[in-house]
Amino acid sequence: MAGVAQDTLRSRAEGSEASAFGMHQADAGSDAYDRDFALSLLSQEQDALYEIDQALKRVELGTYGVCEMSGKPIPHARLEAIPFARFTVERQSQIEKQNKASRVRQSVTSLFGLTDDEGGEGEEEESKSDDSKE
Repeated sequence: MAGVAQDTLRSRAEGSEASAFGMHQADAGSDAYDRDFALSLLSQEQDALYEIDQALKRVELGTYGVCEMSGKPIPHARLEAIPFARFTVERQSQIEKQNKASRVRQSVTSLFGLTDDEGGEGEEEESKSDDSKE
């Protein structure tokens, strides 16, 4: 993982805007995509290693296989599928629903990303000035 990170960051430094100036835009875009993809994979691998380390600590503490929220035993089949599982299926789905609900997206109503509340003031001023002209 360290080698991938160093190679990716090194290629990013070499592929900076100064050296990419003579490069075709499509090539520069492909290189940027490849770098981002490699860093994304690296991040996922680091997350998995962290979860595995935490599972090993739970083994040492004697809490492995016990749901961290409910205290109920995690079914053996789940632990076989995901050895570093921290929650039962029920609690995990509850957490995911809460996370999904907390990620509320605001609607975009214009090219500049302004909502009706933000962009509405200018329109009111314009209509007032039109009314005063009449």
